[in-house]
Amino acid sequence: MLNIFTLASGRLFQEEIESLEELSNFQPIWVDLESPTLEEKRWVKQHYGLSIPEDAMDEDIEESARFYKEDNDDLHIRSDFLIADEEEPRTVRVAFILNLENDALKSKGVLFSIHDEDVPVFRLLRMRARRAPGLIEDAKDVLLKLFDADAEYSADTLEGIYDEVEKVSKKVLSGNMTDALANEVLGSIARHEDLNGRIRRNVMDTRRALSFSMRSKILNNEQFEEARQILRDIDSLDSHTAFLFDKINFLMDATVGFINISQNKIIKIFSVASVALLPPTLVASIYGMNLQFPEFAALGSLAYPYVVTLMFLSAAVPMWYCYRRGWLR
Repeated sequence: MLNIFTLASGRLFQEEIESLEELSNFQPIWVDLESPTLEEKRWVKQHYGLSIPEDAMDEDIEESARFYKEDNDDLHIRSDFLIADEEEPRTVRVAFILNLENDALKSKGVLFSIHDEDVPVFRLLRMRARRAPGLIEDAKDVLLKLFDADAEYSADTLEGIYDEVEKVSKKVLSGNMTDALANEVLGSIARHEDLNGRIRRNVMDTRRALSFSMRSKILNNEQFEEARQILRDIDSLDSHTAFLFDKINFLMDATVGFINISQNKIIKIFSVASVALLPPTLVASIYGMNLQFPEFAALGSLAYPYVVTLMFLSAAVPMWYCYRRGWLR
């Protein structure tokens, strides 16, 4: 899908392009390629004179491969954006090419973005730019506003994790921990920990991209100050993610502790039962021997009730003793 964005009356307007000829009708500041076809890439190359690198979407982690400036002053940035999906949270790699002087368009710059799937941050920026006149003035503003929206999207996701962790915390600390509830809590905690880790990685990546943009000296004074403010917002998110990691680890330890306590109770009951059954086992072993016992001759027909009563008492006394000591509670 090939979308172009133009400025009109200070607002950002979107147009979906379906042919090469349509490109000549607009002067965009932002060209967005979502899962582009080979034909759409050819249109971009032919009309704008822009060549999209074959490794644009590779998962390189080296800064030199993700942030660089070409000889023609095109700025290349590859940054990750968060998708906080409940079932499958993930990050999407977006390749940006900032062309500051485009003779084909006679404009002051165009931002090209290439990605494999729709990104929530992009939708958020499009909505804001349509409603707020003057929010965006050039291609560099588009790039900065995307990073700003990404930081805000991460902050909103963190707030959602806070709310979910509070619910989990009430369940864990209620004292009514069952095996089914423990399984549910551990699954929820694992999902929150994974999403929190993705947020931390995402804001780290955004920080690197912003720092590179500032070092490249392409921003004016107002944009430079805006980039610094975004970095300060990102720094504040680090402490929140660290707190959430500690909170999640505490809840996980508490849940595992309750599981161990529950298991220890079961083991304790079996241990006490085995100790209580040792005396009657001893009685049965003694009187089960093939010998003549003198008390049997005296008791006669009462010998069997005598042995059964003795076995019962030998089991009841240890059980009573363990109960008095509180070992069965």
